[in-house]
Amino acid sequence: MPSAFETLQQQLKQLPGLGFRSAERIALHLLVEKPERLPSLVAALETAAAAVRRCVRCGHLAEAELCVICGDERRDSGLVCVVEQVPDLVAMERSAAHRGVYHVLHGKLSPIAGVGPEALNLESLLVRVQSGAVRELILALSNDVEGEATCHYLTSHLPADQSVKVSRIGFGLPSGGGVLYADSVTLKSALESRRSYS
Repeated sequence: MPSAFETLQQQLKQLPGLGFRSAERIALHLLVEKPERLPSLVAALETAAAAVRRCVRCGHLAEAELCVICGDERRDSGLVCVVEQVPDLVAMERSAAHRGVYHVLHGKLSPIAGVGPEALNLESLLVRVQSGAVRELILALSNDVEGEATCHYLTSHLPADQSVKVSRIGFGLPSGGGVLYADSVTLKSALESRRSYS
């Protein structure tokens, strides 16, 4: 049976970007070097777990019904940037190139991995389009097979009677690359150089 220290280390190791040594350093830091930080960290995790949910409109992190972006009246709500994951949205916001709103799919279509349309946040996006409030969809999905398949599925399911412009970022993003790992200048260039998608 693992000790309490080993259990903590194993839990930390499961976090993205942390290997065995990093998890060990964090565990030792919290238990030996700065044990006074541990209660506030635990409290912050418990508070976030209880308070943070998905925005009912876009799927971003929110503490109320709408996230801060959807609730900001200064944003252009007719310009919707579609991203795969929340970290992609954060990267786009960091670029400060997009003044519209977002829609987070929480993944992309991948039949090999068993991810079908029902597993993604697609239905609510189609509802947004059908409401008539969307003027343009900017598809900021990965430049890979799954990203292309997701773009194709989405555009093929848009209502025929809706005059929604669909564009796709692409300039500056490497083939097979995603939004998350691109720098701010590249993302700004990709957004400004978006092309019509059909």
